[in-house]
This record gives sequence, structure tokens and C-alpha cells, in this order.
Amino acid sequence: MIRLKLLTRPDCPLCEEMRREVEAMLAGEPHAWEIVNVDEDEDLARRYGESVPVLFINDRLFAKVRLPRLASPRFLRFAASAAEEA
Repeated sequence: MIRLKLLTRPDCPLCEEMRREVEAMLAGEPHAWEIVNVDEDEDLARRYGESVPVLFINDRLFAKVRLPRLASPRFLRFAASAAEEA
């Protein structure tokens, strides 16, 4: 199972776009989302508040603001497996 954590804030169009793109890439792949509002955590707001959306895959930072240009279903699965091995 791929664990995805998305740091976001309410009414963030870039955040919604990133989630839709990842959902499309992982269609049929087992995955679970944790959606975190950075404004509800002082430390997260300080560290990532200017960079939302921020995507972690299996607890490792994967993307800030936009997905990498090379992002693909295969690339996401590779990132997930690499995070599990670390």
C-alpha cells in the first residue's frame, strides 16, 4: 500500500490539482491519503506554509508546489518502493 500525505490548506486549487493528478496516476493501485492542513500545525506552517501543496510518499518528501515533470505511475511506484527500503 502506498501511503500519501498531502500538506494543504483549505480552498487551495494547486492542492486539489495535485491530488487529482496523483489519483489518476495511481488508479487501481492500493493507496491511502492523509490530508493535513498546514495552518493547523505551527511547525508545519513555518516549514511548508509557502510551499503547499507538499506531497510525501511513504513518509518521504516527493514534491512541493507541483509534481515533477517526470512524474508518472511508474515513477510514483518507484518512489514508494524506495521509501520503504530506506
